[in-house]
Amino acid sequence: MNWYLKAIGPRKIVEFIILVVFVIFFLGPLLNLAILAFTGKWNYPDVLPQEWSLKWWTFVFQQEDVAKSIGLSFIIAFIVTGLSIILCIPAAYAFARIRFPLSRFFLFSFLLTHAFPKMGLYVTIAVLFYKLNLMNTMVGVVLIHMINVLMYMTWIPTAAFRNVHTAQEESARDVGASPFRVFRSITLPMAMPGIFVASIFTFLNSLDEAQGTFLVGIPNYKTMPIIMYSIIADYPAYAGAVFSIILTAPTIILLLAAKRFVSADIMASGFQIK
Repeated sequence: MNWYLKAIGPRKIVEFIILVVFVIFFLGPLLNLAILAFTGKWNYPDVLPQEWSLKWWTFVFQQEDVAKSIGLSFIIAFIVTGLSIILCIPAAYAFARIRFPLSRFFLFSFLLTHAFPKMGLYVTIAVLFYKLNLMNTMVGVVLIHMINVLMYMTWIPTAAFRNVHTAQEESARDVGASPFRVFRSITLPMAMPGIFVASIFTFLNSLDEAQGTFLVGIPNYKTMPIIMYSIIADYPAYAGAVFSIILTAPTIILLLAAKRFVSADIMASGFQIK
């Protein structure tokens, strides 16, 4: 054993311990959440539940508006993602390819929605929406979700477009391709991984948005996070665990998809100003 420890070195041992601690810190709460969701009876100090059951899943789906809130959350997330792509991709291309005065300032301004507590921003927006009769409307909810995701759908695609070398576009134009065909056949496909990542972040952020939806959409528009908070506050932790899994599952699936198809360098480059 001693020769083995000397062979791998103390540095490797420390790195392994740090990795184990990180895995426990990261996966521990998720594991506890999964156990709670399928628990029928679990008393301290038992390590595992005395009874496994699906009764809390039945309990959650029997609650009023739960199924409706799940469908509404996904509908809003798809709408927000689609509209953000339509509005922000041209802007991202402009930031990447066109040099104009204060371009870096305008690009940096998209960070403002994340620069201070969101509740203050949402209250100000809610006052404006009230004057425009957008309170308690689907349009109002979609707009406040879009305000919250502008940074993702602008910064990351901007970096993706900048990573496409202009020489490749110029070569296509030299052989007679129109600007639109160059964009469609060369620029857009090469920037697609970054756009894909931005779309995932946008979708997940919209799916998880609660404060803005609460201020603008209540009482008619109750999404998953809003219903989740009420269930956690009024019902046992087992019910909250079930709803947490429902809310967390799309996040894990989409992030695994992003990891499968997109490298970490592309994700990181989206938050660099050049």
